[in-house]
Amino acid sequence: MSIFNTKSSILITCPKGIPEYLEAELKTLGFKETHLLDAGVMVQGTLMDCMRLNLWVRTGHRVLFELKYCTAAGPDELYQQVAAMPWEDYIPKDGYFRVDASIRDTEVNDSRFAGLRVKDAIADRFMKLFNSRPDSGPETKGVCLFLHWRGRQATLYLDTTGDPLPRRGYRKRPHTAPMQETLAAACILASDWPARAAEGEHFIAPMCGAGTLAIEAALMAMNGAPGLLRESFAFMQINGYDEQAWEALINAAEDAENPEIKGRIIATDHDPEAVEAARDNARIAGVGDFIEFGTCDCAETDVPEGPGIVMLNPEYGERLGEEKALEAVYARIGDFFKQECGGKTGYIFTGNSTLAKRVGLRTKSRRIFFNAKIECRLLEYELYAGTRKQKHTES
Repeated sequence: MSIFNTKSSILITCPKGIPEYLEAELKTLGFKETHLLDAGVMVQGTLMDCMRLNLWVRTGHRVLFELKYCTAAGPDELYQQVAAMPWEDYIPKDGYFRVDASIRDTEVNDSRFAGLRVKDAIADRFMKLFNSRPDSGPETKGVCLFLHWRGRQATLYLDTTGDPLPRRGYRKRPHTAPMQETLAAACILASDWPARAAEGEHFIAPMCGAGTLAIEAALMAMNGAPGLLRESFAFMQINGYDEQAWEALINAAEDAENPEIKGRIIATDHDPEAVEAARDNARIAGVGDFIEFGTCDCAETDVPEGPGIVMLNPEYGERLGEEKALEAVYARIGDFFKQECGGKTGYIFTGNSTLAKRVGLRTKSRRIFFNAKIECRLLEYELYAGTRKQKHTES
């Protein structure tokens, strides 16, 4: 049996606050049995399943395929456990491999040393069997391995992803402080956008920056697989990789795309350079024809009639002295919601609860997310009709 058809545990990692949305994705993809963790979701499957997960998962960071769970009291026992594994089944003799490690409460204090012991064990096994060994180093160009070591318990994984999944491949122009793709996708899923898009609702993203929210919303509305733009994944370097099977997954994903979106997707920013960057990124992502871009203040954004979602990711004053200057921005967002967005659901993603109060509206819900180490909130507002003004968009 090919190792790609061997079943094991699969850990899909993600930031805190996102696992419930990742779990919902996995169930949609057909994984009925899931185990929710603080920063990931566990399922059962094969390396073939890992290929499909890398192609389709929007909110995950890495897809890790478990190779061995073992006891290792110290670095010597870890070495012995690793050296006993059949690495020649996974790593080409003339290939390249990388080892990352996460350790806690072990005899070893340095994760780099733990990773080095794993590398040594693998290299020594190859030398013993073949009198040669694959190269190793920090690059993600070959087989990627991950060691999770807590106390006396160690788990070794094949990292089938390589470069993290948020690196979709479309954000060639990041502009300033762009929102990470997986975080944007989680916020959008929290708004129930896929179901609302199917009903013909609209998605409006003022203060769009590099366009991540609008692009991820468009990908969901058209059922576009987020991994289609990636040129490579780490699973492609594993012994037994079937390129034809991968091409079949690609073809199936392309056939599943919806060529039409019923509602409008609108993205605006006051900065012409941001709009230009967002437009370029959307074109690369293959959704440029689905998004209407405009250069204007958020309050002048075109808001079409009918139900929809208005989602903003304003700055939230991470540096000293910035908060005061942003108070007026949040107040203006509140006015925009009240005056222009009647009948819509408003969302603000922010890491500053003090500034959020300046919006001046009661929140319907508050969902916790993490932007790196910053605890943030996705604030939901049920908006009602108000005075509507002239609005601006460009084609």
